[in-house]
Amino acid sequence: MTGARMRPISRDIRSLLVVVPNWVGDCVMATPTYRVLRAHFADAKITFLIQPYLRELLRGGPWMDACVAWPPKRRSRPWHREYRTVVHTLRAERFDAAILLPNAFRGALIAWQAGARRRVGYDRDGRGWLLTDRVPVKNRIRGGYQPMPLVEYLADLVEAIGCPRPDDRLELYTTPDCDAVVERRLAEAGVLMNDSDPARSRPLVLICPGAKFGASKVWLPERFGAVADRLIEAHGATVVISPGPGEEPLADAIVAAMRRPALNLKNPILNLGELKSLVRRCRLLLGNDTGPRHLARAFGVPIVTVFGPTFAEWTRTSYAAERILQIPVDCGPCHKKVCPFGHLKCMTGVSVDMVYAACAELLPRLGVTANGGAQSEMSLPA
Repeated sequence: MTGARMRPISRDIRSLLVVVPNWVGDCVMATPTYRVLRAHFADAKITFLIQPYLRELLRGGPWMDACVAWPPKRRSRPWHREYRTVVHTLRAERFDAAILLPNAFRGALIAWQAGARRRVGYDRDGRGWLLTDRVPVKNRIRGGYQPMPLVEYLADLVEAIGCPRPDDRLELYTTPDCDAVVERRLAEAGVLMNDSDPARSRPLVLICPGAKFGASKVWLPERFGAVADRLIEAHGATVVISPGPGEEPLADAIVAAMRRPALNLKNPILNLGELKSLVRRCRLLLGNDTGPRHLARAFGVPIVTVFGPTFAEWTRTSYAAERILQIPVDCGPCHKKVCPFGHLKCMTGVSVDMVYAACAELLPRLGVTANGGAQSEMSLPA
Protein backbone atom coordinates (compact mmCIF):
# COMPACT_ATOMS: atom_id res chain seq x y z
CA MET A 1 0.00 0.00 0.00
CA THR A 2 1.38 3.38 -0.93
CA GLY A 3 1.05 6.55 1.11
CA ALA A 4 -1.44 7.94 -1.46
CA ARG A 5 -3.84 5.00 -1.03
CA MET A 6 -3.41 4.59 2.71
CA ARG A 7 -6.65 4.56 4.68
CA PRO A 8 -6.79 6.72 7.82
CA ILE A 9 -7.09 4.82 11.07
CA SER A 10 -10.44 5.45 12.74
CA ARG A 11 -10.33 7.72 15.78
CA ASP A 12 -12.78 5.29 17.44
CA ILE A 13 -10.32 2.43 17.78
CA ARG A 14 -10.27 0.68 21.14
CA SER A 15 -6.57 -0.09 21.54
CA LEU A 16 -3.33 1.15 20.04
CA LEU A 17 0.23 -0.17 20.33
CA VAL A 18 3.08 2.32 19.89
CA VAL A 19 6.57 0.87 19.43
CA VAL A 20 8.87 3.49 20.94
CA PRO A 21 12.36 4.45 19.67
CA ASN A 22 15.25 2.78 21.47
CA TRP A 23 17.67 5.70 21.99
CA VAL A 24 17.20 8.36 24.65
CA GLY A 25 17.40 11.25 22.20
CA ASP A 26 15.09 9.60 19.65
CA CYS A 27 12.61 8.75 22.39
CA VAL A 28 12.44 12.40 23.47
CA MET A 29 12.25 13.67 19.89
CA ALA A 30 9.21 11.43 19.44
CA THR A 31 7.24 13.28 22.16
CA PRO A 32 5.43 15.52 19.62
CA THR A 33 4.25 12.30 17.97
CA TYR A 34 3.12 10.81 21.29
CA ARG A 35 1.22 14.03 22.00
CA VAL A 36 -0.67 13.92 18.69
CA LEU A 37 -1.47 10.21 18.99
CA ARG A 38 -2.87 10.74 22.49
CA ALA A 39 -5.06 13.64 21.34
CA HIS A 40 -6.22 11.97 18.11
CA PHE A 41 -7.03 8.58 19.65
CA ALA A 42 -8.37 10.07 22.87
CA ASP A 43 -10.65 7.14 23.75
CA ALA A 44 -8.20 4.36 22.94
CA LYS A 45 -6.05 2.49 25.41
CA ILE A 46 -2.52 3.34 24.27
CA THR A 47 0.24 0.89 25.16
CA PHE A 48 3.91 1.70 24.67
CA LEU A 49 6.37 -1.08 23.84
CA ILE A 50 9.55 0.36 25.28
CA GLN A 51 13.09 -0.45 26.31
CA PRO A 52 13.15 -1.00 30.10
CA TYR A 53 15.67 1.77 30.78
CA LEU A 54 13.46 4.32 28.97
CA ARG A 55 10.46 3.88 31.26
CA GLU A 56 11.88 6.40 33.73
CA LEU A 57 12.35 8.85 30.88
CA LEU A 58 8.66 8.84 29.95
CA ARG A 59 7.28 8.34 33.46
CA GLY A 60 4.93 11.13 34.45
CA GLY A 61 3.87 11.79 30.86
CA PRO A 62 0.20 11.72 29.76
CA TRP A 63 0.67 9.94 26.45
CA MET A 64 0.19 6.27 27.37
CA ASP A 65 -2.08 4.15 29.53
CA ALA A 66 0.32 1.24 29.90
CA CYS A 67 3.91 0.24 29.14
CA VAL A 68 5.24 -3.17 28.17
CA ALA A 69 9.01 -3.61 28.30
CA TRP A 70 11.07 -5.35 25.67
CA PRO A 71 12.86 -8.41 27.05
CA PRO A 72 16.56 -8.01 27.89
CA LYS A 73 18.73 -7.80 24.79
CA ARG A 74 20.37 -11.17 25.40
CA ARG A 75 16.91 -12.76 25.55
CA SER A 76 15.11 -10.81 22.86
CA ARG A 77 15.22 -13.47 20.16
CA PRO A 78 11.80 -14.83 19.16
CA TRP A 79 12.57 -18.30 20.56
CA HIS A 80 13.40 -17.08 24.08
CA ARG A 81 10.81 -17.52 26.82
CA GLU A 82 10.95 -13.82 27.81
CA TYR A 83 10.21 -12.75 24.25
CA ARG A 84 7.29 -15.16 23.97
CA THR A 85 5.92 -13.81 27.25
CA VAL A 86 5.92 -10.28 25.85
CA VAL A 87 4.13 -11.49 22.70
CA HIS A 88 1.51 -13.24 24.85
CA THR A 89 0.98 -10.07 26.89
CA LEU A 90 0.53 -7.99 23.75
CA ARG A 91 -1.81 -10.48 22.07
CA ALA A 92 -4.13 -10.28 25.05
CA GLU A 93 -4.73 -6.60 24.28
CA ARG A 94 -6.15 -7.37 20.81
CA PHE A 95 -4.74 -4.20 19.30
CA ASP A 96 -6.68 -2.50 16.56
CA ALA A 97 -3.48 -0.86 15.30
CA ALA A 98 0.25 -0.64 15.93
CA ILE A 99 2.40 2.39 15.05
CA LEU A 100 6.08 1.54 14.57
CA LEU A 101 8.20 4.63 15.22
CA PRO A 102 11.68 3.05 14.94
CA ASN A 103 12.78 1.42 11.71
CA ALA A 104 13.89 -1.88 13.24
CA PHE A 105 12.68 -5.15 11.75
CA ARG A 106 11.88 -6.64 15.14
CA GLY A 107 9.30 -3.95 15.88
CA ALA A 108 7.31 -5.00 12.83
CA LEU A 109 7.78 -8.67 13.69
CA ILE A 110 6.45 -8.38 17.22
CA ALA A 111 3.49 -6.24 16.10
CA TRP A 112 2.63 -8.96 13.57
CA GLN A 113 3.06 -11.70 16.18
CA ALA A 114 0.89 -9.70 18.59
CA GLY A 115 -1.92 -9.78 16.04
CA ALA A 116 -2.38 -6.03 15.59
CA ARG A 117 -4.98 -5.57 12.83
CA ARG A 118 -3.28 -2.54 11.29
CA ARG A 119 0.52 -2.30 11.38
CA VAL A 120 1.89 1.06 10.27
CA GLY A 121 5.55 1.78 9.62
CA TYR A 122 8.12 2.88 7.10
CA ASP A 123 8.69 0.41 4.28
CA ARG A 124 12.38 -0.26 4.83
CA ASP A 125 14.87 -2.70 6.37
CA GLY A 126 13.16 -5.68 4.75
CA ARG A 127 10.04 -5.50 6.90
CA GLY A 128 7.42 -4.33 4.41
CA TRP A 129 5.77 -7.76 4.21
CA LEU A 130 4.97 -7.57 7.93
CA LEU A 131 3.11 -4.26 7.57
CA THR A 132 -0.47 -3.63 6.50
CA ASP A 133 0.27 0.08 5.92
CA ARG A 134 3.66 0.64 4.29
CA VAL A 135 4.63 4.30 4.41
CA PRO A 136 7.10 5.20 1.64
CA VAL A 137 10.46 6.62 2.72
CA LYS A 138 10.92 10.13 1.32
CA ASN A 139 14.58 10.57 2.24
CA ARG A 140 15.94 7.41 0.62
CA ILE A 141 18.94 8.08 -1.62
CA ARG A 142 21.48 5.88 -3.36
CA GLY A 143 23.53 4.12 -0.71
CA GLY A 144 21.51 5.29 2.31
CA TYR A 145 19.25 8.04 3.54
CA GLN A 146 19.40 11.82 3.25
CA PRO A 147 19.59 13.40 6.71
CA MET A 148 16.28 14.92 7.79
CA PRO A 149 14.96 15.93 11.22
CA LEU A 150 13.56 12.95 13.11
CA VAL A 151 10.60 15.01 14.30
CA GLU A 152 9.65 15.61 10.64
CA TYR A 153 10.28 11.97 9.73
CA LEU A 154 7.86 10.83 12.45
CA ALA A 155 5.38 13.59 11.59
CA ASP A 156 5.18 12.23 8.03
CA LEU A 157 4.45 8.78 9.45
CA VAL A 158 1.48 9.70 11.65
CA GLU A 159 0.12 12.22 9.17
CA ALA A 160 -0.14 9.36 6.67
CA ILE A 161 -2.76 7.64 8.85
CA GLY A 162 -4.93 10.72 9.33
CA CYS A 163 -3.44 12.39 12.41
CA PRO A 164 -2.87 16.15 12.48
CA ARG A 165 0.75 16.96 11.74
CA PRO A 166 2.74 17.35 15.00
CA ASP A 167 4.79 20.43 15.69
CA ASP A 168 8.40 20.00 16.87
CA ARG A 169 8.01 21.06 20.51
CA LEU A 170 9.56 18.44 22.78
CA GLU A 171 8.13 17.78 26.23
CA LEU A 172 8.89 15.71 29.31
CA TYR A 173 7.59 15.54 32.87
CA THR A 174 9.33 15.06 36.19
CA THR A 175 7.95 13.11 39.15
CA PRO A 176 7.96 14.10 42.84
CA ASP A 177 10.15 11.19 43.94
CA CYS A 178 12.90 12.03 41.45
CA ASP A 179 12.62 15.74 42.24
CA ALA A 180 13.16 14.90 45.90
CA VAL A 181 16.25 12.78 45.18
CA VAL A 182 17.87 15.60 43.20
CA GLU A 183 16.98 18.21 45.82
CA ARG A 184 18.56 16.04 48.51
CA ARG A 185 21.76 15.37 46.58
CA LEU A 186 22.24 19.02 45.71
CA ALA A 187 21.57 20.06 49.30
CA GLU A 188 24.00 17.47 50.68
CA ALA A 189 26.70 18.97 48.44
CA GLY A 190 25.90 22.46 49.65
CA VAL A 191 24.29 23.63 46.41
CA LEU A 192 21.72 26.16 47.61
CA MET A 193 18.91 27.00 45.19
CA ASN A 194 16.74 30.07 45.61
CA ASP A 195 13.41 28.87 44.24
CA SER A 196 11.61 32.05 45.28
CA ASP A 197 14.00 34.18 43.18
CA PRO A 198 15.90 32.01 40.65
CA ALA A 199 17.52 35.09 39.11
CA ARG A 200 19.50 35.60 42.32
CA SER A 201 20.71 32.01 42.51
CA ARG A 202 24.13 31.03 41.25
CA PRO A 203 23.45 29.60 37.79
CA LEU A 204 23.53 25.81 37.79
CA VAL A 205 25.52 24.54 34.81
CA LEU A 206 25.25 20.86 33.97
CA ILE A 207 27.95 19.04 32.02
CA CYS A 208 27.01 15.71 30.40
CA PRO A 209 30.39 14.54 29.07
CA GLY A 210 29.69 11.19 27.44
CA ALA A 211 27.89 9.71 24.46
CA LYS A 212 26.45 6.22 24.35
CA PHE A 213 26.89 6.22 20.55
CA GLY A 214 30.68 5.94 20.83
CA ALA A 215 33.98 7.62 21.63
CA SER A 216 33.99 9.64 18.42
CA LYS A 217 31.25 11.91 19.84
CA VAL A 218 33.11 12.78 23.04
CA TRP A 219 34.79 16.19 23.40
CA LEU A 220 38.06 16.27 25.38
CA PRO A 221 37.59 16.17 29.18
CA GLU A 222 40.30 18.78 29.82
CA ARG A 223 38.45 21.18 27.54
CA PHE A 224 35.19 20.65 29.38
CA GLY A 225 37.16 21.42 32.54
CA ALA A 226 38.63 24.62 31.11
CA VAL A 227 35.21 25.90 30.05
CA ALA A 228 33.77 25.00 33.45
CA ASP A 229 36.49 26.99 35.25
CA ARG A 230 35.76 30.04 33.11
CA LEU A 231 32.03 29.81 33.76
CA ILE A 232 32.68 29.64 37.49
CA GLU A 233 35.06 32.60 37.45
CA ALA A 234 33.16 34.87 35.05
CA HIS A 235 29.54 33.92 35.76
CA GLY A 236 29.53 32.61 39.33
CA ALA A 237 28.31 29.27 38.05
CA THR A 238 27.84 26.14 40.11
CA VAL A 239 29.06 23.28 37.91
CA VAL A 240 27.56 19.81 38.17
CA ILE A 241 28.85 16.86 36.15
CA SER A 242 26.44 14.00 35.51
CA PRO A 243 27.99 10.98 33.78
CA GLY A 244 26.00 8.12 32.38
CA PRO A 245 26.77 4.47 33.09
CA GLY A 246 30.39 3.74 32.18
CA GLU A 247 31.22 7.45 31.82
CA GLU A 248 32.62 7.87 35.33
CA PRO A 249 36.24 8.12 34.07
CA LEU A 250 35.24 11.06 31.86
CA ALA A 251 33.69 12.86 34.83
CA ASP A 252 36.76 12.16 36.94
CA ALA A 253 39.04 13.50 34.21
CA ILE A 254 37.06 16.75 34.02
CA VAL A 255 37.25 17.27 37.77
CA ALA A 256 40.98 16.51 37.75
CA ALA A 257 41.56 19.09 35.02
CA MET A 258 39.70 21.87 36.85
CA ARG A 259 41.15 24.52 39.15
CA ARG A 260 37.76 25.09 40.79
CA PRO A 261 35.58 22.52 42.55
CA ALA A 262 32.63 20.89 40.80
CA LEU A 263 29.99 18.42 41.92
CA ASN A 264 30.52 15.00 40.34
CA LEU A 265 27.28 12.98 40.52
CA LYS A 266 28.91 9.64 39.78
CA ASN A 267 28.07 7.75 42.96
CA PRO A 268 25.38 6.77 42.42
CA ILE A 269 24.72 7.75 38.83
CA LEU A 270 21.36 9.40 38.28
CA ASN A 271 18.71 7.36 36.53
CA LEU A 272 16.85 9.01 33.66
CA GLY A 273 14.01 10.16 35.88
CA GLU A 274 16.44 11.85 38.25
CA LEU A 275 18.40 13.32 35.35
CA LYS A 276 15.18 14.94 34.11
CA SER A 277 14.72 16.57 37.50
CA LEU A 278 18.30 17.85 37.47
CA VAL A 279 18.13 19.18 33.91
CA ARG A 280 14.90 21.03 34.69
CA ARG A 281 16.70 22.93 37.47
CA CYS A 282 19.66 24.01 35.35
CA ARG A 283 20.35 27.32 33.67
CA LEU A 284 22.59 25.75 31.02
CA LEU A 285 23.53 22.30 29.74
CA LEU A 286 26.89 21.69 28.08
CA GLY A 287 27.58 18.39 26.36
CA ASN A 288 28.00 16.35 23.24
CA ASP A 289 25.44 15.24 20.67
CA THR A 290 23.72 12.86 23.04
CA GLY A 291 20.47 12.19 24.89
CA PRO A 292 20.59 14.79 27.70
CA ARG A 293 20.56 17.69 25.23
CA HIS A 294 17.06 16.64 24.20
CA LEU A 295 15.97 16.63 27.84
CA ALA A 296 17.13 20.24 28.02
CA ARG A 297 15.13 21.11 24.92
CA ALA A 298 12.04 19.56 26.49
CA PHE A 299 12.38 21.74 29.61
CA GLY A 300 13.38 24.93 27.81
CA VAL A 301 16.93 24.91 29.20
CA PRO A 302 19.63 26.59 27.06
CA ILE A 303 22.14 24.17 25.54
CA VAL A 304 25.62 24.25 24.05
CA THR A 305 26.33 21.10 22.04
CA VAL A 306 29.66 19.98 20.59
CA PHE A 307 29.09 18.07 17.35
CA GLY A 308 31.65 15.95 15.56
CA PRO A 309 31.01 12.89 13.38
CA THR A 310 27.21 13.14 13.09
CA PHE A 311 24.82 15.25 11.02
CA ALA A 312 23.08 17.94 13.05
CA GLU A 313 20.18 17.81 10.59
CA TRP A 314 18.94 14.49 12.03
CA THR A 315 18.10 16.18 15.33
CA ARG A 316 17.12 19.69 14.20
CA THR A 317 14.06 21.41 15.70
CA SER A 318 12.99 25.04 15.88
CA TYR A 319 14.29 25.33 19.47
CA ALA A 320 16.18 28.63 19.56
CA ALA A 321 18.11 28.34 22.83
CA GLU A 322 20.74 25.91 21.56
CA ARG A 323 24.15 26.64 20.08
CA ILE A 324 25.60 23.82 17.98
CA LEU A 325 29.36 23.91 17.46
CA GLN A 326 30.67 21.87 14.55
CA ILE A 327 33.61 22.49 12.26
CA PRO A 328 33.78 21.34 8.61
CA VAL A 329 36.26 18.54 7.95
CA ASP A 330 37.14 16.73 4.75
CA CYS A 331 36.42 13.30 6.25
CA GLY A 332 32.99 13.87 7.74
CA PRO A 333 30.48 13.77 9.07
CA CYS A 334 31.32 10.07 8.92
CA HIS A 335 28.84 8.77 11.54
CA LYS A 336 31.45 6.30 12.81
CA LYS A 337 31.52 5.25 16.46
CA VAL A 338 35.34 5.43 16.48
CA CYS A 339 37.37 7.81 14.33
CA PRO A 340 38.64 5.64 11.43
CA PHE A 341 41.77 7.81 11.09
CA GLY A 342 42.55 8.22 14.77
CA HIS A 343 42.90 12.01 14.68
CA LEU A 344 39.32 12.92 15.70
CA LYS A 345 39.87 16.36 14.19
CA CYS A 346 36.15 17.06 13.94
CA MET A 347 36.09 17.17 17.75
CA THR A 348 39.57 18.49 18.54
CA GLY A 349 38.97 21.36 16.13
CA VAL A 350 36.27 22.73 18.45
CA SER A 351 38.20 24.98 20.82
CA VAL A 352 37.68 26.01 24.43
CA ASP A 353 37.19 29.62 23.29
CA MET A 354 34.44 28.61 20.86
CA VAL A 355 32.53 26.66 23.50
CA TYR A 356 32.98 29.25 26.23
CA ALA A 357 31.74 32.03 23.91
CA ALA A 358 28.59 30.05 23.15
CA CYS A 359 28.00 29.37 26.85
CA ALA A 360 28.58 33.03 27.75
CA GLU A 361 26.01 34.08 25.16
CA LEU A 362 23.34 31.95 26.84
CA LEU A 363 24.34 32.30 30.49
CA PRO A 364 23.74 35.67 32.17
CA ARG A 365 26.43 37.30 34.26
CA LEU A 366 25.26 37.72 37.84
CA GLY A 367 28.06 39.97 39.04
CA VAL A 368 29.69 37.19 41.07
CA THR A 369 33.47 37.35 40.72
CA ALA A 370 35.97 34.58 41.17
CA ASN A 371 37.23 35.99 44.47
CA GLY A 372 33.64 36.10 45.65
CA GLY A 373 33.79 32.33 45.85
CA ALA A 374 31.51 31.11 43.12
CA GLN A 375 31.60 27.66 44.71
CA SER A 376 31.85 28.79 48.31
CA GLU A 377 28.40 27.40 49.07
CA MET A 378 29.41 23.91 47.98
CA SER A 379 30.88 21.41 50.40
CA LEU A 380 32.64 18.94 48.15
CA PRO A 381 34.79 15.96 48.97
CA ALA A 382 38.49 16.34 48.21
